Amino acid sequence: MARELIPSNASANAISKVWVADNGDGTYKNPILYADYSDPDAIRVGDDYYMTASSFTCIPGLPILHSRDLVNWTLIGHAVQRYPNDLFDRPQHGKGIWAPAIRYHNNLFYIFWGDPDMGIYRVRAKNPAGPWDEPLLVVPGQGLIDPCPFWDDDGRAYIVHGWAGSRTNGFNSVLTLRQMTPDASAAIGQGKHIFDGHETQPTIEGPKFYKRNGYYYIFAPAGGVATGWQTVLRSKQITGPYEEKIVLAQGSTPVNGPHQGAWVDTPLRKHWFIHFQDCDAYGRVVHLQQLNWIDDWPVIGIDKDGDGKGEPALTEHKPLIRGIHPITTPQESDEFDSDTLGLQWQWQANPKLTWYCLLPGKTHLRLFAEKLPAEKAPLTEAGNLLLQKFPAPTFTATTQVKFTPQWDGKRAGLVIMGEEYVSLSITKAKNSFSLVLHTYKPGDENIETIIAEQPLPGDTVYLRVKVTAPKAGCQFSYSLDGQQYNDIGTLFQAKPGKWIGAKVGLFCISEPSARNGGYTDFDWFRIE
Repeated sequence: MARELIPSNASANAISKVWVADNGDGTYKNPILYADYSDPDAIRVGDDYYMTASSFTCIPGLPILHSRDLVNWTLIGHAVQRYPNDLFDRPQHGKGIWAPAIRYHNNLFYIFWGDPDMGIYRVRAKNPAGPWDEPLLVVPGQGLIDPCPFWDDDGRAYIVHGWAGSRTNGFNSVLTLRQMTPDASAAIGQGKHIFDGHETQPTIEGPKFYKRNGYYYIFAPAGGVATGWQTVLRSKQITGPYEEKIVLAQGSTPVNGPHQGAWVDTPLRKHWFIHFQDCDAYGRVVHLQQLNWIDDWPVIGIDKDGDGKGEPALTEHKPLIRGIHPITTPQESDEFDSDTLGLQWQWQANPKLTWYCLLPGKTHLRLFAEKLPAEKAPLTEAGNLLLQKFPAPTFTATTQVKFTPQWDGKRAGLVIMGEEYVSLSITKAKNSFSLVLHTYKPGDENIETIIAEQPLPGDTVYLRVKVTAPKAGCQFSYSLDGQQYNDIGTLFQAKPGKWIGAKVGLFCISEPSARNGGYTDFDWFRIE
């Protein structure tokens, strides 16, 4: 793939200070991405690899990552800038974009995904960095998830998908095949079930369709997100019957539930498999394993006893590729010296132009005090939280905050967000500033709890949170000079969100009864 398909600013990314998979000696460590790129799928086009992942209701959605060696990845864009449903103008946790599949066909990039409440969507682009066209609903229906397209040698187009038991009165563990129009714009007919995993492959889902040596292959995870394994199905006929084989499992390793991902090859005809591991608050992190074909079955990872079922490798030699390519990592820190947000940032809902401002020549991000949907509503209901994934097992996130509330009833600061969260914010009441540490756990009252307060001498403060392995413990602190930091509150254990890992980020909110106005300037945000 020509280099001009990669945006010029992608290679300017600074290398992570907290997680680099490339060991610099021809080997790499897993995970290759210690971040929540859930349900990854990837393809090779020429010498370039492109990956996407689930984004659920985080917007922009469908991240697009690029690599030249399968180890070093850069975030180059998103395929969905706004979710095609006004329902998502407010947070809809756990809904949205589930388990996408990316493919390249007739000089176009395609991504399909399942929305469990609406059906199967498709987007297309000539350039993987964008722009992508508007989402098209290809197969309407409830409970349709994890689709993957496939174009056969005769030009016929198909799609295979799974089912969400939460939307279908418990109907799942079945894979269904549908024919599509050749341009993949609509399904033809009602489809046909081609595999039932209830007895041997419970909760089979996330199918990825391939063809090799006259066999149709479906790579599909089974056994559950945190506890499962990777299954491969094969048949000489696209409709089956399909043989089944477990080709990757945890074995004696600490890598639980290794499954769901992508088979890719290199120009030098070596084979690899990208998969995820569920790591609770850290989300579903991404691993890379060798894949070898034996008797027309893939064997993934290290097969210690020769039974055809491998287990994950923690370190491995890098893929053999043409040329030497530099170490790269997805973006994390942001100095806010551009007039666009870094690609690592996502909102909790479809964004509004009135939420933020980045002006040419300015070196800060301004967030405006958006009103919560109800008095004392938790931040889980605020769409205007600007968040990014946890990037490593241990890291610190620090920001400088200047608060201009204009009126009482506003606050802004730093947050660790999940189904439970903690936020450290600056607020003002009766002409005095203070820091307030809030915690939130869903419950009957559904309100935040103040666990610490600290007076401030002015409107500017440095806020920090340190996240430590292995349980994602979070300790907040603050500084008046950017040098000496003081802890506030006690250690909080981060919790995942609905189908996603915990996130860290920034916010500026207003109670609904407060007067309009108010904003906060964040000078920078740094992961170290």
